Amino acid sequence: MPNKAMKIAFVASPTDEAQEALARLTARYGQHAPEAADVVVALGGDGFMLETLHATTDLPIPTYGMNRGTVGFLMNEYNEEDLLWRLAAAEEAVTNPLKMVATRADGSTVEALAINEVSLLRAGPQAARLRITVDGRIRMEELVCDGALVATPAGSTAYNYSAHGPILPIGSEVLALTAMAAFRPRRWRGALLPRTAKVRFDVLEPAKRPMMAEADGTSVRDVTRVEVASEESVRHRLLFDPGHGLEERLLREQFT
Repeated sequence: MPNKAMKIAFVASPTDEAQEALARLTARYGQHAPEAADVVVALGGDGFMLETLHATTDLPIPTYGMNRGTVGFLMNEYNEEDLLWRLAAAEEAVTNPLKMVATRADGSTVEALAINEVSLLRAGPQAARLRITVDGRIRMEELVCDGALVATPAGSTAYNYSAHGPILPIGSEVLALTAMAAFRPRRWRGALLPRTAKVRFDVLEPAKRPMMAEADGTSVRDVTRVEVASEESVRHRLLFDPGHGLEERLLREQFT
């Protein structure tokens, strides 16, 4: 049974479509601040869902998305009817983000969380040269490429999949390490790592072959070293309509 006293915090992207939905839904179901709510309902696309999850990292409540954007892998179908029923029946998926620690050429560091992936990209005309270390052991002395990334299962259908990385089941307890346009070793397509792995990328010849790092929109230029690990202390709770959960969506992506 739906909880008629459920407190909902509606948030919306700035698009007209999302803002119009926000006005209708708050008039119908009420509006509460996220700090006082039982659930956050995000109206937008996947990009806005990531923004919402980052903004509510410190809150223990789940987030339910409804698609008012262009891409909606993390979103449910938009419908203003029976929202309380849908929230009460929703399936929950729990994901842990990645933590990025990026070191710049001047020695300063930037930390950021990434729900989908941490990526390194070349920032100049020449291919990048990377050394890859996993759990303190050098696994690849030199990777010549356009870039590389580490993706979570939840993010494995995003940039990782476009770079020909594997789709990971949501409960697989692994991370994907994927190269982008690898030149040497030419046939290297990446690796599957345990979720507990700590990955370090060292940029070789950073002055000649500059690189940037990115974690869900946080960009850092002129990096010389990037460390990536799963942040187990942070848990993001996502809600999906029954039969349309994250695990089912990941499976569907592999058969389309």
